[in-house]
Formats: sequence, C-alpha cells, structure tokens
Amino acid sequence: MSSNGPAAGLRIEGLEVRYQGVTAVRNLSLTAEVGRITGLIGPNGAGKSTTFNACSGLVTPSAGRIEFNGVDLGAHSPVRRARLGIGRTFQRMELFETLSVYENVAIGREGPLAGASPLRLLIGRRGEMDEVRRATLDALRDCGIEDLADQRAGVLSTGQRRLVEFARALAGGFQMLLLDEPSSGLDANESREFASLLRRCVSKSNVGFLLVEHDMSVIAEACDYVYVLDFGELIFEGTPAEAMASEIVRTAYLGADPLAAEKGAR
Repeated sequence: MSSNGPAAGLRIEGLEVRYQGVTAVRNLSLTAEVGRITGLIGPNGAGKSTTFNACSGLVTPSAGRIEFNGVDLGAHSPVRRARLGIGRTFQRMELFETLSVYENVAIGREGPLAGASPLRLLIGRRGEMDEVRRATLDALRDCGIEDLADQRAGVLSTGQRRLVEFARALAGGFQMLLLDEPSSGLDANESREFASLLRRCVSKSNVGFLLVEHDMSVIAEACDYVYVLDFGELIFEGTPAEAMASEIVRTAYLGADPLAAEKGAR
C-alpha cells in the first residue's frame, strides 16, 4: 500500500522520538492516505500515541520527516497543522459537561475558524456563523445523534459521549483525523456501529482516518491497511486479515485469538 507517489494524506519517513534518552519511536515510516482508513496497532507502550503527538506537533521528533499533502510539517505549530487539515482526538474524552451536545460539536468548527485568535469567536462574521451551524448539524446527522442536540453532555452514556466526541472532530472539516482509541468503553454492538460509521464518513466526505485501536473487530471491519508497532518499531504492515494471520503480530500483540485482544487496553 505504501507508495512513493504524491498521494494526498499523511506521510511519515524515518520518524524517531526520544524522551530523556529513551527512544519511544524508532525509524518509523508509514502512509495514511485521504479517503482510506489506516490502522496503527500494537501493545501498550509501543509508541502509537507518541506517533500521534509527533504528527500533531505536541512533541518534537529527534529525526525523520512528517508531511501532509506534500507539505513538511516540521516547522508548523499544532494550530497551523490543524488549519492545514489534520484533526485529532485523544484517549481520554474531553467534553464540556455543562454544555449541550450541539455546543460541544460546534466547538469543533469554531476552533479551526478562530485559529490563534480566540477573539474571532466573539466577532465572527455571519458567514462563519452559518458555516459553524451547517457543519455542526451535518456532523450530528452523520453520527445519528441529532436527537441529542439539546442534551447536556454530562448526562450521556459512554457510547453517546464517544459519538459526540467524534462528531466534534468531524465538524472541524479536517482532511485527516487521527483517532486515538475511539471505541474505548463501547460494547460490541456499539463498536460494530462505530466501524460502520467510519466507513460511511469516508464514502461521503473522502476524509482519511489514522486509527489507534485495541478492538481488533473495529480494525478488521473498518481499516484498509494496518501498521503494527512494538517497542517503538514497525514490525508489520499489511491488510487487517494479513496482520491477524501473522505469527510476528500474534506473538507480539494479538495472542492466540486476534479478535479477543483486550479492548480498551492502554
């Protein structure tokens, strides 16, 4: 799947990240194209979230290059990377408990519009306000939670909160979304529905997803291609079916039954 061509999306080459002398990611190369769902899996401490932090600009790599749509991201701040089209969710949900679902999702669109100038949220032009409303309603509709729009986020179930978090990311209008364990806390049915939701979003909007996930059923149902990390190094890449059949991957991560890999592990 990896290509030397100029496909739209995220491209990582020779990434290395060190923390106080410890190498968390070593010589990692991967490609996550727009219009596809790419998985990034591996055991706890494998370097998955560190890779996301490097792509988002939250940590500075020791070596390597990260590009998005051919643009070198090395000199760009997290805000600039977001404006270039890269969005992000985190392992721990961060919703505004006292705000409504609608208000939480709307923040996903307001943030990129405001950029480095929060004052713009107060003096936004009417066109921007209309854009926020359209993006928010579209994201609520796509995630099937429009009926929750007026509910306070703090009273929702875990499954509903995950959908609000995802809708907020969708509302940002990003080309590439880095999703860090988005199915954590979901039951089996909710996980299947979430995998289907990812596929629908790709079909509708041609967005790309780079997905860190421990639930292998979500990986199997949603992903086009998978990269596997262990101790910060790439040990395998291929389709989900190939990953689950690989002795290397089974030994390092999956165990005897790939679909029984612990869900929600960190």
